[in-house]
Amino acid sequence: MPPQRYFDRNSPPHITTLVLIASIGSISLSIFLASLPEMARYFNVPYSLMQIAITGYLALTSIAHLLLGPISDRYGRRPVMLISIILFILATIGAVTSTSFETFIVFRVLQSVIVSGLVLSRTIVRDLVAREQAASMIGYVTMGMALAPMLAPPLGGYLAELFGWQSNFHFLSLFGLVVFIVCWFDLGETNKHKMSSFAEQIKSYPNLLKSRRFWGYALTAAFSAGTFFAYLGGAPFVGSEIYGLTSAQIGTYLMLTPIGYMAGNGISGRYTNTYGIYKMITIGIIITILGMGGSLFCILAGWQHPLSFFLFTISIGLGNGMTLPSANAGMLDVRPELAGSASGLGGALMTLGGAAFSTLSGVMLTTSSGPLPLVLCIILASVLALICAIYTIRIEKQMA
Repeated sequence: MPPQRYFDRNSPPHITTLVLIASIGSISLSIFLASLPEMARYFNVPYSLMQIAITGYLALTSIAHLLLGPISDRYGRRPVMLISIILFILATIGAVTSTSFETFIVFRVLQSVIVSGLVLSRTIVRDLVAREQAASMIGYVTMGMALAPMLAPPLGGYLAELFGWQSNFHFLSLFGLVVFIVCWFDLGETNKHKMSSFAEQIKSYPNLLKSRRFWGYALTAAFSAGTFFAYLGGAPFVGSEIYGLTSAQIGTYLMLTPIGYMAGNGISGRYTNTYGIYKMITIGIIITILGMGGSLFCILAGWQHPLSFFLFTISIGLGNGMTLPSANAGMLDVRPELAGSASGLGGALMTLGGAAFSTLSGVMLTTSSGPLPLVLCIILASVLALICAIYTIRIEKQMA
């Protein structure tokens, strides 16, 4: 890997810069989760409609994934990232100054352009190192990134209680400005093999899209991420309407999943080079299934405490933290020269699956149902991820 010099635009970005650009998207997704019930009351809409702030964001994120990856293959990682941050800041200002629900949602979904940080952080890693090293390095990047969703919900909850839900978006604007300054000075270009035209990229796509390996890894990542997005879509409702928690309490409970995610990323970064991506993917998914199976048992046994649900969600983070770095590294390894496009398409599948499971969990949950539908939804996504993982590993071994 080329040497990294901090604040030198002629060298690859420092790992802390990759953490920042990956983090800003996750902060944007999660900082106002604890405020969703308050925001629904502010705009005088049902909670299920307010969830568009999540599902609409995820849906447009999938489109952004499809565009940003190929554009970065054509024009480079640096200009795409810088322009994306500028657009994100403008959309955030528009969202916080909105006076109607419709206007707010338009600006909210436009914030999805910041997904470029997640797409490009993975792609930049693959620009620099090979597959097993990429899985390990992505693990370390996302371990640092996990601090963002771990701290964002409680921070957002406390800010909302003190200054109203708008303060969450003021924070996002300021954080976006900080990330832009860091990227301007440190984000050196890593795409040394830019495509000469989009036509050249399109000619190369069939080999990527026909690859069973690519689809196997991409769907494994999509269903694994679906467990997390289903949780994001339903957890605020479970906390507020079923367990009667305040915004600050919900934010505190929402920290458990990112704690697990950070631990899973640490395990991935430390052990992927030793044990390989197949074991990391499989073990991660099984951990999520077993953990949420424990929640299912407690709920069916009649335990009414919030911990009967929230305590076990740490397994969602732990499982995803082990699975996603390896699944993403395998996906990007199918066609390294199309790493940006592969990251974009795979990310689009993840967010589409996430939007579907987030919507499903929101539709199924009622005050009388308890958290049971959400738990079953998460287990279903995990089982589908395990099936895809077994299929992909079988293909890889056949090819080997």
